[in-house]
Amino acid sequence: MRPLRFVALGDSLTEGVGDPVGEAWRGWAALLVDGLSDGPDTSVEFTNLAVSGAQTRDVLERQTPAALDLGPDVVSVVIGVNDTLRCTFDIHAVAARLDQAYAAFRAQGAVLLTACLPDPGAMLGLPGVLARPLARRQRAVNTVVHALSERHGAVHLHAAEGAWLTDRAMWSADRLHPGERGHRQLALRFHALLEQEGIATGDTPSAEPEFPAPTRSASLWWLATAGTGWVARRCTDLLPQLLTLAAAEVRHRARGTSARLDLSASHAVASALAALSVAEQPDAA
Repeated sequence: MRPLRFVALGDSLTEGVGDPVGEAWRGWAALLVDGLSDGPDTSVEFTNLAVSGAQTRDVLERQTPAALDLGPDVVSVVIGVNDTLRCTFDIHAVAARLDQAYAAFRAQGAVLLTACLPDPGAMLGLPGVLARPLARRQRAVNTVVHALSERHGAVHLHAAEGAWLTDRAMWSADRLHPGERGHRQLALRFHALLEQEGIATGDTPSAEPEFPAPTRSASLWWLATAGTGWVARRCTDLLPQLLTLAAAEVRHRARGTSARLDLSASHAVASALAALSVAEQPDAA
């Protein structure tokens, strides 16, 4: 029998940022690999196509074609946070891209893994006026991911909630990416879901870290070197619009009309999902 093929798509979370092994990143997807094998007679071919900074456009246009060529049996598509951090954020586009990617893998017969993700503003501890617009965007993405996961029969992980979010030991120095313990928690939770489906028949991933946690000085050094580039790129792109969104938050709060922002976001999500449903109808025109 040929090896089971597991292909991971996404951004820095799936690339493994926060879980260093030697000079490379490992991450939750790599930690899940052994759990997909039921012994020495079954091997797993694992390919990680995730790239730091990727958005849904990158997943659809670059990673999905490469993954389809590999003929995966199991494929993970965990993406969306970077879309919320861009001035080009468009929930209609996010929904359309995810729908196409999910459909392509399901049409090929692959088991599809998806996840809702935490709100980046809350993880960074941003002030409320800055955090609320990002939270609203992340809720919109999570709502779309949840709805499309149901539509395409994906194995879906609710990673946007739970005690692990507030457990500092789960997170790396940048507060946006899990540390090794956090990546192991994701692998454990995905394994439990796949085990229920009869897909994961191998050993349960260990919850205990293999390596000691980075020292505070090492974490600060990482933030001062590699981390500064990440922050600079995001601020250059997002900050002007985030300030505009924050100003809108302040105006609506002063007028007592903050609920309108949430209502508008909800309408945009409903419109995006409705547009996909209409597009599926052969006589939609």
